[in-house]
Amino acid sequence: MELNFSKLAGDLLPAVIQDDITGKVLMLGFMNKEAYDKTMATNLVTFYSRTKNRLWTKGEESGNYLNVVSIKSDCDNDTLLIKVNPVGPVCHKGTDTCWGEENKSEDVMFLKLLQDFIDERKRLMPKGSYTTSLFEDGISRMAQKVGEEAIETVIEAMANNDERLLYEASDLVYHLIVLLSHKGYRIEDIARELKKRHK
Repeated sequence: MELNFSKLAGDLLPAVIQDDITGKVLMLGFMNKEAYDKTMATNLVTFYSRTKNRLWTKGEESGNYLNVVSIKSDCDNDTLLIKVNPVGPVCHKGTDTCWGEENKSEDVMFLKLLQDFIDERKRLMPKGSYTTSLFEDGISRMAQKVGEEAIETVIEAMANNDERLLYEASDLVYHLIVLLSHKGYRIEDIARELKKRHK
């Protein structure tokens, strides 16, 4: 990535910090080339502090680090968008963001995390994992589990057992995501299909 550090005084680039999961903008900082290089080397966001006149790794005193997920530059290569997984509150005033907003994802976003987890299981195939055993058993077993969980979900719905309904429906969604992953799809593909139908 060819970055243009020459546009601002002090050879600095603005760096917008965004939570990778929630999408919330957490803070804005500035990086010089040295701060950028250190961020790339450590995977922890490091800024150039204009008040301290030195490099400053976010969290070096508080422990509230910003773990880098991805870094992109804008169309002019003079601004960075850094997606992170934050450890603790980001603002020095103790709030989740520097705008005082709560950095909380909607519960439905957990499905993306679950999808990522299942995809990782498929890639690594760790021994002793139930998910790994499903991938090892193949598509017939996965499809069978989706069918079983669908029937159990229907049974609990008909029995008006709401607690068990949610439990079995959760099993159904989990096994469906495993099946989708095996076929090279993700839960987002279903969301796109539903969105298309909604029009």
